[in-house]
Amino acid sequence: MKQFLKIALTVCGLAAFSGCTSENSNSEEPTSPPNIIMLIGDGMGVPQVSTAYYFGDQEPNFSKFRHIGFHKTSDATHKITDSAAGATAFSIGEKTYKRAIGVGVDSLSRETILEFLQNEGYKTGLISLTTITHATPASFYAHVTDRDMHDDIAFQLTEANVDFIAGGGRNFFGKRSDGRNLYQSMLDQNYHLDTLQLSSPDFSKRNIFLLADESLPAKVEGRGDFLPRATANALDYFVQNGKPFFMMVEESYIDWGGHDENEDMVISEVEDMNNTLDVILEFIEANPNTLLIVTADHETGGVSIGKYYETDPETGRQKEVPQKARVYFDTDQHTGELIPVFAMGRGAEKFQGIYENNEIFHKIKEVFQESR
Repeated sequence: MKQFLKIALTVCGLAAFSGCTSENSNSEEPTSPPNIIMLIGDGMGVPQVSTAYYFGDQEPNFSKFRHIGFHKTSDATHKITDSAAGATAFSIGEKTYKRAIGVGVDSLSRETILEFLQNEGYKTGLISLTTITHATPASFYAHVTDRDMHDDIAFQLTEANVDFIAGGGRNFFGKRSDGRNLYQSMLDQNYHLDTLQLSSPDFSKRNIFLLADESLPAKVEGRGDFLPRATANALDYFVQNGKPFFMMVEESYIDWGGHDENEDMVISEVEDMNNTLDVILEFIEANPNTLLIVTADHETGGVSIGKYYETDPETGRQKEVPQKARVYFDTDQHTGELIPVFAMGRGAEKFQGIYENNEIFHKIKEVFQESR
């Protein structure tokens, strides 16, 4: 995926952005605010990560992490959470009720980690394969009592001042029941808007790319390389702007593969996540003053990897094929598995151990505060 990332190494001259000052930039702890990247594989548990090892052609990028932990996913009302409460726990640092977006158990708004860092001078970005109003991305900028309030969530995005946005969701901006033209609202706020293609970002403006009426296609439906390309474009944009940034990137269809009990979808979406990691890890190599967190909101499908059998055409008996494995599903719903947390870069050691999902918010904030 290196062909997607066109970032000049001269960024090391931007001390406030990268914190690197010499060839030995890792020899001293940088003191400037770190870039923070969250890569969320919706529905991704340990078995889904394992598909990268059993079905991939190369050593997966997950092997490059040395700081690994687990988080517990239950929300305030349900042992088995959903994406809304799961992502909101990451974003506000509190467990809340199922289906909540950016609000606490009292249904009142809480400041999200994105909003907190904006107030500290950070640029911000959100990338998703779903509509940008879907539960995971919405939890970082919106405050509503139910995840299905897409019209309200879309309107709140027009007031959220996010600098780089890419995903689906055209229906909630241009085909609204209230007649509002949210496209015009974004243009009025000096956004570069593209609803047709993932064009090059305008470095002098904020950018929003809405490339599907609702969600983008899955990889098995021909999506292509949108996620790594959008991530590369966003990183290029942030480098050119020369300020620290917070970005959340969601690989959404690992979850959908679990709901559909679709082996090929799960495998191909984890592969796409690995390709997106290619882009991010290349960026971190050039910009070590960066914290990367790779995790999920919950596991979907009760996935396991087990023996592969073929049926003998003459006898009808099942015979194991020793050199193969396959993906099995225990359910088409979410499960309560502990979820892996892979961390790299500035403050990564804080993410080791086993803890509640809302602790991720506090760990990120602690890394930031130590840089002040």
